Amino acid sequence: MRKVRFMRIMLAVCVLAGIAQGVLARGAKEDRDSLVVSVGGGITSGDYEPWGWDYGYEAILLFHSSLLNINNKVEVVPDLATAYTISADSLVYTFDLRKDVKFSDGSAFTADDVVFTFETAKNAGGAIDLTMLKSVEAVSPYQARFTLNKVFSPFIRTAAMLGIVSKASYGPDYSKNPVGAGPWKLKQIDPGQQLIIEPNPYYYGTKPAFKQVTLLAIGEETALAAARSGQIDVVMVNPEYAKETISGFHIENIKTSDNRGFNLPTIPETRNSRGELVGNNVTSDPVVRRALNIGISRQTIINNALNGIGTPSWVRFEGLPWASEEPGLRDGQVEEAKRLLDEAGWKVGADGVRVKNGVRAEFRITGRTDDLQRYNLAVALAEDAKKLGIRINAESMDWSTAKSIARNVPTCIGTGSYSYYDVYAAFSSAFAGIETVDLSNSGMYTNAATDRNLQAMLDSKSDEDAISWARKAQYENGTGPNVDFPYIWLVNIDHCYFVRDGLNLGVQRIHPHGHGMPVIQNMNEWRYN
Repeated sequence: MRKVRFMRIMLAVCVLAGIAQGVLARGAKEDRDSLVVSVGGGITSGDYEPWGWDYGYEAILLFHSSLLNINNKVEVVPDLATAYTISADSLVYTFDLRKDVKFSDGSAFTADDVVFTFETAKNAGGAIDLTMLKSVEAVSPYQARFTLNKVFSPFIRTAAMLGIVSKASYGPDYSKNPVGAGPWKLKQIDPGQQLIIEPNPYYYGTKPAFKQVTLLAIGEETALAAARSGQIDVVMVNPEYAKETISGFHIENIKTSDNRGFNLPTIPETRNSRGELVGNNVTSDPVVRRALNIGISRQTIINNALNGIGTPSWVRFEGLPWASEEPGLRDGQVEEAKRLLDEAGWKVGADGVRVKNGVRAEFRITGRTDDLQRYNLAVALAEDAKKLGIRINAESMDWSTAKSIARNVPTCIGTGSYSYYDVYAAFSSAFAGIETVDLSNSGMYTNAATDRNLQAMLDSKSDEDAISWARKAQYENGTGPNVDFPYIWLVNIDHCYFVRDGLNLGVQRIHPHGHGMPVIQNMNEWRYN
């Protein structure tokens, strides 16, 4: 095993020598005016419409600012907008804008840029959902008005997710030449290799302390080799490596709302109009879903799959203001889970697997081939479920295929964002149909009380009211997904980083889902002690 590991490291060193020339090839890094960072993912352009970054939200906000921002309490606060008002019918939002903002090319920011940004994003139909937006107009150079086609309380959080671009600078190659009002500007991009950024001299907020930051698109072994040779400052790692030691570095395990679990289809197997198999004859039994949720040991699974790093979780959105912990759950109730299964007619067969009416308590689950954490969780869950007489067959599968069959074969889901709209997407019957093609409500869960509370959430006139309804949608008066279990949630993973000693990453707000990349959201606040 040690020999294999040594060979992997040596291979990584060889690869390292051939990439990011001029950054890593110069030998051990000693200056404190620049940073070299590896936080996972590739660096390409064109995937995250309309601005074209597959680093997604985090990279968008390197270069761009939004009308509003999310603070460390996951509250919405002013950014490019100094204030906003909402009409009595909750359909018109009016934003007053800052007058002291310039883009990274020195041009002035006005309401015309806001209008252009939102219209472009709506027409692109990309990562930011703007189907609720009817129109946006510039009332004056420093006031923008949005009219919605329906009441939609999460719009405020949508406004915090979309980076504002310069209308005058936008074009077909914008992803290679972004012009925004954020803390950084692009210096160089080598698709699939690196992204080099430098401070935006016109930024109105906390100014970066570093003259240059290089974000590398390299594998984990390569990044670790770079850290060991002193060529890199921050490295995201999977928990497999988080208990290692690297001279000159310390490990930071940052808490997240980045939840991992599996959808459990709540309807029996059937075929949709495309001939695809949806539903699951085992997980459609609510007793099986409950027995799994209370009978497994989440901590054991975390120990086996994630090197013990992470926080056990049994509800979605844990760590966020709209998470509901009700009615409370204690897992590890093996005998109680067995009793429930026995009473429901699931009898243990000769091979230890339960059977009911000719149906074996056996089903497949998948983890991603490109995400070791998810596959490890699938294997660990399958192992732990054996004691209940439930056989789960864990498979590694490419993400595209895993998603396409998830309404029949449960898959490991990562979730967690700064918008409570996710509660609607997770549990609304609007997404429960057998024809749905994405992972929204992939448990195909339906509950009239949940739907009523979700609609009240969308119809709310304030963030506070919406959050209250979001909690009720998860559990109220003995009903809801927290007791019906259309998912089995296992862990809020930690995002793990090796950080060069003396480098302070500032106050990290709870990380959303993002494969470790959210650490760069506040990179303009990073400092050496």
